[in-house]
Amino acid sequence: MGLHDLISFITYHHFLTGLAILLAILYLAYRKLASAIYLVDYVCYRPHNSNRIPMSMFIEHVLVEKQFDDTNIDFQTKILEKSGDMPSSLPLSTAQNKITLIKQRRNRNSNVLHGADLLEKKDISPKAIDVLITNCNIYCPTPSLSAMVINKFKMRSDIMGYNLSRMGCSAGIIAVGLAKDLLRAHPNSLALIVSSEILSQDWYDGKDRSMLLTNCLFRMGGAALLLSSRNQDKKAAKYVLQHLVRTNRAQDDQSYKCVFMDMDTENKTGVSISKGIVKEAGEALKANMASLGPLVLRPLIEHIYSRADKGKKLHQYLNFNSNMALIHIPCSEKYLSSEKRKKRNLCLKEMR
Repeated sequence: MGLHDLISFITYHHFLTGLAILLAILYLAYRKLASAIYLVDYVCYRPHNSNRIPMSMFIEHVLVEKQFDDTNIDFQTKILEKSGDMPSSLPLSTAQNKITLIKQRRNRNSNVLHGADLLEKKDISPKAIDVLITNCNIYCPTPSLSAMVINKFKMRSDIMGYNLSRMGCSAGIIAVGLAKDLLRAHPNSLALIVSSEILSQDWYDGKDRSMLLTNCLFRMGGAALLLSSRNQDKKAAKYVLQHLVRTNRAQDDQSYKCVFMDMDTENKTGVSISKGIVKEAGEALKANMASLGPLVLRPLIEHIYSRADKGKKLHQYLNFNSNMALIHIPCSEKYLSSEKRKKRNLCLKEMR
């Protein structure tokens, strides 16, 4: 083989190698684009002013109903004063019979689910929705909440409807994870997530203080999110879903029982909130951040340096209030990543 033939042979193989690499890059880019999940838009439910109940009216209700003694009324009043919450969307009067409460819960949930004007805002027909996921903290009626929405908007008969109930505050994130998996399994689709919180069913009229907390800390509310895996929604979308990390600590007995529905000594049903909930939330966040950290260290070199820094420890400072958990993660003095230099903080959804 002459020199000219050798050069031609090498050039030809280099061309094939380069072409293969280019095709691989294009394929990976297409896969990434095709698997992108967009948050097109979202709306939050704004309750009517008639749902506002001042603290004085709340106290009047419990006095008229004579459900609590003075000690427990004082305890709930103190919790309300220190909670920092506004006097809005509290459960209505408990001085009603069971039949009225059932109708009230259904009507209230209908308001929360259907009050969101997301589809009208984006000018999208309900029949264009391919996936519907509803979730509520505890309320679990029959027909389901997803069936309620489908009936209200007269959606398609082949819509993939799911209802998540009794999963607490984590149900919203779980719903987003489920929608992400369904949209990737069914490309070029739209998913509607409707989250709600209805508490009338779980009014507690006993004497256990750990269960009385739920009467004071939680509210009625709702939100709707429109997710898409369609390329045409890329420019109109507000956000792109990059990472979703879940941590399940139900295998730990303390975590499992930190928010627990049970019966008190008088056989009254309520949801108790243990004193160890902050500690368990911290453990969950620690495990969650350990999984999330490598994903948000964008430059590869930062990830390598942070792994190589043997003296680095992860410190989490939790500053809890009624609405937000703020996590500040300082790096070691030896290695400060660009994330630290930018003084970035992570704001997580309320931990309740």
